[in-house]
Amino acid sequence: MSFEYAENAHSTHSAPNTDRDDDTAMALKIVVAGGFGAGKTTLVGAVSDIRPLRTEETLSEAGQGVDDTAGVARKATSTVAMDFGRITVHAGLTLYLFGTPGQDRFWFLWDELSEGALAAVVLADPRRLEDCFAAVDYFERRRIPFVVAVNCFPGARTYAAHDVFHALDLDRGTPVVLCDARDRDSGKDVLIRTVEYAGRMHTARLLDSVR
Repeated sequence: MSFEYAENAHSTHSAPNTDRDDDTAMALKIVVAGGFGAGKTTLVGAVSDIRPLRTEETLSEAGQGVDDTAGVARKATSTVAMDFGRITVHAGLTLYLFGTPGQDRFWFLWDELSEGALAAVVLADPRRLEDCFAAVDYFERRRIPFVVAVNCFPGARTYAAHDVFHALDLDRGTPVVLCDARDRDSGKDVLIRTVEYAGRMHTARLLDSVR
C-alpha cells in the first residue's frame, strides 16, 4: 500500500492564525464519498491546505474481474483505505476531509470513516451516475446529511441539477451542485454548501426533538 503525501497541495493558503482564540475554533468532519473514479482523491487534494494523505495502489490485472472500470479505463490507481485533507474555510472553522475508497470490496471501511461526521459529499460521475446509488443509500439510512456534487468531466454529458436529483431519487431538499473537482474554488464552494445544509438539517432535528 502506498501512503503518499501529495506535493501539489495548496500549503500556502489559509495558514494557521496564531492570534485566534482557540475557544472559538470549530473543527468539523466531512466525508467525501462516491463511485470508483468519480474524483474523490482529486477533490480532497485540490482544496486541502495541507499536503493530503493518499493511500493509493496501482490497478493490477488481478482486479480486472472485480473492479468495474467502464468509463474510467484510463484510471491507473485507486484509493484502498482513505484520503485525508484539511481546509480552513474561514477563521474559526476548519474542515477535516476523509475520502472513502470507491470499490465495493473496500466498503467495510466506510463505517469507521463516517463515524462522527457532520455531513458528506457524494461525488457523482455524470458518465456513471448509477454508481452514486450505494453512497446515497448509505448516508440516507444513517441520517447523515449530504450534498450530491456532480463532477463535470471534460467532454462528458452535462446534466442539469434537477435532472440528477430525479435520476437519483433523492429525498426532498437534498442539494445537487455542479462542480469541477480539480478546481479549488469550485471544491470549496461545494464544502461550504455542505456545511450550510448540514447546519440546517441538524437544527431542524434538534427542534423536532424538543417539541
